[in-house]
Amino acid sequence: MKLFYTILLMLLAPALWAQRQLPADTAFIRENYTKREVMIPMRDGKQLFTAIYTPKDQTRKYPIIMRRTPYSCSPYGAGSYPYTFQNMNLAKAGYIFVFQDVRGRYMSEGEFVDVRPFNPSPKSKTDVDEATDTYDTVDWLMKNAGNNNGRVGVMGISYPGFYATMAVLAGHPAIKAVSPQAPVTDWFIGDDFHHNGAFMLMDGFSFYSGFGKPRPNPTMEGQPGFSAWNTPDNYDFYLNAGALRNFGAKYGMNQIPFWNDLMAHPNYDAWWQARNPRPHLKNVKPAVMTVGGLFDAEDCWGAWNTYKALEKQNPSSHSNRVVMGPWVHGGWARGTGEKLGNVNFGSATSPFYEKEIEFKFFEYYLKDQGTMDLPEAYVFETGSNQWKTYSSWPPQGTTQQKFYFQPKGKLSAEAPVVAAGYDQYVSDPAKPVPYTENVHLSRTREYMTDDQRFAARRPDVLVYETEVLQEPLTVTGTVIADLWTSLSTTDADFVVKLIDVFPDTLKARSGEVPLGGYQMLVRGEIFRGRYRDSFEKPTAFAPNTVTQVKFELPDVSHTFLPGHQMMIQVQSSWFPLADRNPQQFVNIYEAKDEDFVPCTIQIHRNAKGASGIILPVLKP
Repeated sequence: MKLFYTILLMLLAPALWAQRQLPADTAFIRENYTKREVMIPMRDGKQLFTAIYTPKDQTRKYPIIMRRTPYSCSPYGAGSYPYTFQNMNLAKAGYIFVFQDVRGRYMSEGEFVDVRPFNPSPKSKTDVDEATDTYDTVDWLMKNAGNNNGRVGVMGISYPGFYATMAVLAGHPAIKAVSPQAPVTDWFIGDDFHHNGAFMLMDGFSFYSGFGKPRPNPTMEGQPGFSAWNTPDNYDFYLNAGALRNFGAKYGMNQIPFWNDLMAHPNYDAWWQARNPRPHLKNVKPAVMTVGGLFDAEDCWGAWNTYKALEKQNPSSHSNRVVMGPWVHGGWARGTGEKLGNVNFGSATSPFYEKEIEFKFFEYYLKDQGTMDLPEAYVFETGSNQWKTYSSWPPQGTTQQKFYFQPKGKLSAEAPVVAAGYDQYVSDPAKPVPYTENVHLSRTREYMTDDQRFAARRPDVLVYETEVLQEPLTVTGTVIADLWTSLSTTDADFVVKLIDVFPDTLKARSGEVPLGGYQMLVRGEIFRGRYRDSFEKPTAFAPNTVTQVKFELPDVSHTFLPGHQMMIQVQSSWFPLADRNPQQFVNIYEAKDEDFVPCTIQIHRNAKGASGIILPVLKP
């Protein structure tokens, strides 16, 4: 989310103006839209700052597209116009655009609460949440936004995606179409600041060191984040910082209310569960299209699982769709989406999405324009590099196939029959496995497709790979890591990576890096071992006892082509992307530097402990 926040601010950069033809967009908005700024009253008396852009052509009525955000609806001032809207195809077709600072952020009144819990049964005017604020805003717009046609669409990326999900729950009859995009959904299980209980250190610290600072009064200015790095190397900085508890006094994070909340709730308790909107996504009325990126480092999990919750908890007649492209966080709304790092996807996927998918969705549900021929799932398949459409997700025709770890680093579909066998490594918190080979300060987006050869060469990373594939292998759906392990201590993390190994003979495109032997990360995920039985009630490992650790990786859509190999890597740190595990069963948020100890980890590959990876294979 810090990355997305930075990118929003980067809309001021001239290079990005040229990329998105922003001067032309700005001129169009100024020439065709009238702006006004209002304070919209909520039921408890607080007022929310809102910017409304209305087409100057008043000969017809227009639907409303709204985005509620904690990141500022700037530029402020009736004479100041944005450089662009998210989808200029919609702007040119004619919509009323509404942008609102959420309660307690920037120019809006009230108190801001991070991922404010949804209240399904408000009993008085003081029982407010993001759903009631959305309802009250829409109700005011229906009465006061001139020339509206009585229909509202809501969209937003990342944190604004969370507020879009809240619009699904608002219950206002005018809300007809909602698109949560990379929506913040569950900050403990899979989004942003925790993945399977492991704290995502770089994003959590860099984002909340600025965003988390209290705002005493309405303001047009954001707060700066931590800047005293004194090194260009994030691995060096975070390693020297030591245990998480050090960040409180040493770097001032004990002055950040939400950081203190994070530290006070190490497990998936009632406080975290209240901040998960998925159980409430029932009896939904608006059409919903959830959008996300296959290589989104922040909220890939939220996109997949918002869609799945809607699908599971609503009747089949409800209009529910998912779109996943080969994008980073918010990549469908900027740039071309043609490549990420060293991997080229062969087409401009982002403009295609804006014109052929998002535009059609809102035109149909807000204007009755066109035919609703969008599929249930519109998903880009990497490897083969083509858009695929499905009537359900995961697609019909997939089968769960397990690939087992074998001796000498082999990987195959044959189950082991030997009575004993394992591989082992020493996980040392003093020398954690880096998440990428580059030296840099800010967390990269490109690591999601990075070459993993740097990790394969480390002694604390296990590597298993198939023979060269003779036929294409298409994986579409949730990947499951199934490890049988024994530890010399009482806790450990496990990182499992699904990798596409390119042929050594593969030639690079003109002007691009050589890809012969490239080990492309397709999906990687971390799991904190203490949560293997329950995220609410962690349990220690019994030392030197074989134990199963089984967990899900976010869904993938990828074809391993003939001539390629499939590789699995297993390791126990991913630093400083995720914080280090002391490898003892202690409260990690209170652990001291001296609590971090090495751990010998065995991954078993025998008849009783058959470690491997379970893939949803789509049969041709």
